[in-house]
Amino acid sequence: MLSRTGNKLTALKTRSAQRSLVLEQVRAAIPERLAQAVMSAGIEQGRLTIGVAGAVWASRLRYLTESVRKRVGSSMKMAIVSVKIRVVPPPAQGEPLTPGPRPPPRRK
Repeated sequence: MLSRTGNKLTALKTRSAQRSLVLEQVRAAIPERLAQAVMSAGIEQGRLTIGVAGAVWASRLRYLTESVRKRVGSSMKMAIVSVKIRVVPPPAQGEPLTPGPRPPPRRK
């Protein structure tokens, strides 16, 4: 029983480390201000999924998906066939709030 739990924990740590690396690569592939809005990233079955702090940031990131796909795929040495951008929900009640980046100013 203990061996099985240890294997699950090892797999979880490995997956977490890979997601942290993907997040780092995504943030490095985009402008700094936009990178601050990226909350999560992961690759599964050739799909890069990126979680952002709000709809405004998701919209901005969509303009860069092709270059992000190429750069992250190259740096991770894996084929990325698609990119999905999601707006990450706010933390649940009782969880600490971490302030996200402010949305860009509106143009007049």
